[in-house]
Amino acid sequence: MKLFISADIEGTTGIVNWEETDINKAASNYFCEQMTKEVKSACEAAIEAGADDIVVKDAHDSGRNIDPSKLPSKVRIIRGWTGGPLSMMDGLDSSFDGVILTGYHSAASTCGNPLAHTMNTRNEYVLINDEIASEFLINCFTAALFRVPVLFLSGDKLLCETAKELNENIKVVEVSEGMGGASISINPTLALERIKKEVFDAVKDDYLKYMIKLPEKFKVEIRFRDHSNAYRASFYPGAKQSDIKIVQFEASNYMDVLNFLNFVL
Repeated sequence: MKLFISADIEGTTGIVNWEETDINKAASNYFCEQMTKEVKSACEAAIEAGADDIVVKDAHDSGRNIDPSKLPSKVRIIRGWTGGPLSMMDGLDSSFDGVILTGYHSAASTCGNPLAHTMNTRNEYVLINDEIASEFLINCFTAALFRVPVLFLSGDKLLCETAKELNENIKVVEVSEGMGGASISINPTLALERIKKEVFDAVKDDYLKYMIKLPEKFKVEIRFRDHSNAYRASFYPGAKQSDIKIVQFEASNYMDVLNFLNFVL
C-alpha cells in the first residue's frame, strides 16, 4: 500500500500568527515540531494499518519545516519545491493508493482560521466553478486527476466541515476553530491521538467511497489584492481580465488549471 501525505502548517494545532509559520523566526520552532509530530502520527497510523510506502510532501513555504529524523524509517520526504504545477502535491501520481492531508487551513475570504489564505496572501479569493477554493479543494482535484482517493484531513473546523460537504466519507480531525484574529485549539497531544485514530480507520477502510469526482469543466476566477497582479496575470494564454482586480480562466482539463494557477498566483 502506497500513500501520499501533503503537510501544511497553518492548520497545525495551536498556530495563530504568521511569525509562527516562518522558519526564520524563533516563534516557529515549536510549531514546526508540532507539524512534525502530526505528520509522524499520521505515518505511524498508516504503517500500523498496512502501508509499506509513504511519501511526505513538506508543503509549507520553503518546504523545509518537518524534521525528517523524527519520521518512521519507511517514510520518504520531499523537501523544497520543484516549481511544477502540482505544487503542494508534487510527487503524486496514479501509483498511489490514497492521499492524507495534515495541517491544512481555510481558504482566502473565509473566517475559519486567522491565517486563512489560498496559496499565498496576494489574492482576496480564488473561485473554481463559482465556489470558494481552498488549497484543500485545489489539491483534492489534483488527487482526483490521478484517480487517487483523499482519505483524511486535519485542520481548522470550517475547513473540515467543507471537506465533509465535498465527500462525507473523508475522515477529519478538527484541531482549531477561528474566532476573528484568534483561534480556539484542542490540546496538541489530543490532536496527535485523534489524527492517529482517524488515519488508521481511513487506511483500513474501503477506498472507493473516498474518491472525489473531478468536474468536467473549470471556470477559475481570482481576485488579487493589487490590481497590477491582475494585469500581469491577464497575459497568461486564455486568461482575461474581467475587472480591475479580477482575472478569469476556463478549461476542460484540470492540468491546464494547475498550470494557470502555478504561473499567475
